[in-house]
Amino acid sequence: VQLQASGGGLVQPGGSQRLSCVVSGRTFSRGTTGWFRQAPGKEREFVAGSRWSGGATSYAGAVKGRFTISGDNAKSTVYLQMNSLKPEDTAVYYCAHTPARMVLSAISTHTSYDYWGQGTQVTVSS
Repeated sequence: VQLQASGGGLVQPGGSQRLSCVVSGRTFSRGTTGWFRQAPGKEREFVAGSRWSGGATSYAGAVKGRFTISGDNAKSTVYLQMNSLKPEDTAVYYCAHTPARMVLSAISTHTSYDYWGQGTQVTVSS
């Protein structure tokens, strides 16, 4: 299984950005996919995740209402739509996947995931 994240870049505060994560080697909709981020000098933190079967979705409190995770099975791609971006959203964003259908409480735990993408930089600045 390979994950390829893209879509990062420089965006102004209040702007929007959509990240993409192509999942190859496995049908992502049979498992669970998550987005994490890591800012300089900080630990990696959970952003959003979804167990596609059954529709269990989880968001970090800091992004709830602003970010949306979705998937397109035909394109084998998972998206993270980010709106109303803030400077504190600046980080390297990683997508992760596991074939397991995780319970809601486990979606936010990075050790639950088996496969990781390479990361894409998002910088929110004027």
